[in-house]
Amino acid sequence: MESQDDPSYAGQAVYTRRMLLIYNLWVLGFSNTYLWRCPTTFLRAQFHKKISSNHLDVGVGTGYYLQKSLTLVPRRVALLDLNPVSLSTAAAKIKSFNPEIYKGNVLTPLELDCEPFDSISMNYLLHCLPGNLVAKSVVFQHLNEYLNEGGVLFGSTILGQGTQPGYFATKLMNFYNSKGIFDNLDDDLTSLETVLNENFQQVQIEMRGCVAIFSGVKK
Repeated sequence: MESQDDPSYAGQAVYTRRMLLIYNLWVLGFSNTYLWRCPTTFLRAQFHKKISSNHLDVGVGTGYYLQKSLTLVPRRVALLDLNPVSLSTAAAKIKSFNPEIYKGNVLTPLELDCEPFDSISMNYLLHCLPGNLVAKSVVFQHLNEYLNEGGVLFGSTILGQGTQPGYFATKLMNFYNSKGIFDNLDDDLTSLETVLNENFQQVQIEMRGCVAIFSGVKK
């Protein structure tokens, strides 16, 4: 784990082995459907559509999307996360693909000793990172270095502005922000569009409840 003085610590430290045991049920099952109003099926559909045979998943969680989207077709798969528990959990789910495993902080320049990828995914990562979306947008610059020309970066994030969450969703979002698990109270669609267009072309964003589902192609 990273030092607790690191601003990225709280957003990733919550993913303990015990938390990951209930993550799929609590986040991908209950919260996505009833609180953020974006059933996981929408996120799975984008993942299945955008993933390539040369793919990097960033902020890997439990490895759910990879596990549900990978087929037996031979492919290169890599995992990047700050949390070693998440990395080991996700890697175990897709061990038959012999995933490359990288531990790193996307808010700082990455020093990955690897070839670039044709697709990069980052589901539910941005709203866990500290700072506003302009500050967080450095992750796009850092990841772009590992994306082939014409490659696609895609993902999703929960916005804290302009989404009109329900009572319980608001309470939970405020609680997560108070603990540093989320830092998204100022995140809005306009800012997301701006930073994506600064870093990518053919940008697409679809809103589902509180969740922005986005993609962009490397310029």
